[in-house]
Amino acid sequence: MRVLVSGASIAGPVLAYWLTRRGFEVTVVERSPALRKAGGHAVDLFQPAMEISAKMGVLPGIEARATGNDRLTLYREGHFRPTELDLTKIVSATSDRHVEIMRDDLSEIYYNAGRNDVEYVFGDSITAIDIEGEVTFEHMPPRTFDVIVGADGLHSNVRQLTFGEEAELIRFLGGYLAVISVPKALAEDSEMVGHIGVGRVVVTYTAAHLDDARVVFLFRSHDELDYDLQDGLRQKALLRERFAGMHPQVDRWLGEIDDTPAFYFDAISQLRLDRWSRRRVTLVGDAGYCPGPAVGGGGTSLAVVGAYVLAGELARAGGDHLAAFAAYELAMREPVHLSRSFARSAARTIIPGSRIGVWALTRGARLASGMPTPLARVMAKTKGVRLHDSMRVPAYDDDLTATPREE
Repeated sequence: MRVLVSGASIAGPVLAYWLTRRGFEVTVVERSPALRKAGGHAVDLFQPAMEISAKMGVLPGIEARATGNDRLTLYREGHFRPTELDLTKIVSATSDRHVEIMRDDLSEIYYNAGRNDVEYVFGDSITAIDIEGEVTFEHMPPRTFDVIVGADGLHSNVRQLTFGEEAELIRFLGGYLAVISVPKALAEDSEMVGHIGVGRVVVTYTAAHLDDARVVFLFRSHDELDYDLQDGLRQKALLRERFAGMHPQVDRWLGEIDDTPAFYFDAISQLRLDRWSRRRVTLVGDAGYCPGPAVGGGGTSLAVVGAYVLAGELARAGGDHLAAFAAYELAMREPVHLSRSFARSAARTIIPGSRIGVWALTRGARLASGMPTPLARVMAKTKGVRLHDSMRVPAYDDDLTATPREE
């Protein structure tokens, strides 16, 4: 069976790895001319995704690239004394097995795991998909596939071609996310520094293996802002307007915007599509069920689990892609809906809308940081924040643990 995957970020390479392992002929097409190195932010892998990564033999490489941030110095706007937080205690309360890693690093690790067995085509994209599986590309001649998978993110091209305009499917969660790259001297290894105020949060961090630092900006907005996705100058102006004067340190970070080698800006939005398959096409990861970036929805782990399940169900169905799609959607429905619900709630909390909200978030983080780990885990279960660890992953007969790969 020939499978075309659109997107080479996280879900795409994981899906390609497991499909080729199960005997499928896989092509991955990626619009970017090479693996993206856009200076993206750190992402979280929770226990189910960690276990899948272990089966792929790449977990040692993932752990070696962990950011290693175990402390957060958090300043409330208008207050001079910071709150010192032990992130290891907070993380251990939410997950039994977890790693934070830069998105670009994780993408590269998953890509390297299967690239020798997968046909990767960079610098091209899909322009049309026929009902019989014929696919037209921007540059390549048309080719026919048995299954086409969109793994191309929240603004998925495959989803637009298959399901129509994405505006009808995306729910704005009331905030924006921006990430910039700044000189490494502006951050400390193993320590994050953040500032929090009404409607805005900013954090900087780095990692030992990085040659720069990243600054993540989050801010509230009642309505969606008017800007073009390709208009970086407008996006940078919006960011300055929202964060200017918050703190001298934040102003210093903002001063790097014009010289940053990497800049990301987008709405914090949630995809509300409830069916991810149509005819020969299905979606995986953020293309199908993005819970919302940067608001604790576990999108990266959800993408890894979804890719693994989709590959397993295609193999189990013995070539009947419609049966496989139905089983895949059934297996993923509960974790997707739980992640969406959690992300909507978290979006209201992570970016406080009032002074009381700022105080409550800071106070809650301080209590979690100082609480004994066993008690913190009990509290976390009652609050539902361990749901990313509890995602059930089906077992497939041909699962074998791969030999760890050298990085």
